[in-house]
Amino acid sequence: LSETTELRDKLETNTKYFRTKMTEAGFDIKPGVHPIVPIMLYDAKLSQDFARKLLDEGIYVIGFYFPVVAKGKARIRTQISAGHEIHHLDKAIAAFTKVGKELGVIK
Repeated sequence: LSETTELRDKLETNTKYFRTKMTEAGFDIKPGVHPIVPIMLYDAKLSQDFARKLLDEGIYVIGFYFPVVAKGKARIRTQISAGHEIHHLDKAIAAFTKVGKELGVIK
């Protein structure tokens, strides 16, 4: 970071891209610019089912639910990095969208 901000800039770009595309797809995302992006599902079982189906699509995520988060605030926790390329993010967005439609989270 003392020599270049290239990785930090890429992280910022990746985070903004992922948050924008996921919101456009219809997901409820906690607002912010943080690279940890919570996809709110609110239901513990749904978060577990969603994570399992995403793994079937080649996307590894964790469903967080009580007692890790408050009851009724279950979510999928994603973390964007500068190591991701746009095609990686697009693959994840496509998988989230497919599973989200299957499980009735988005239309």
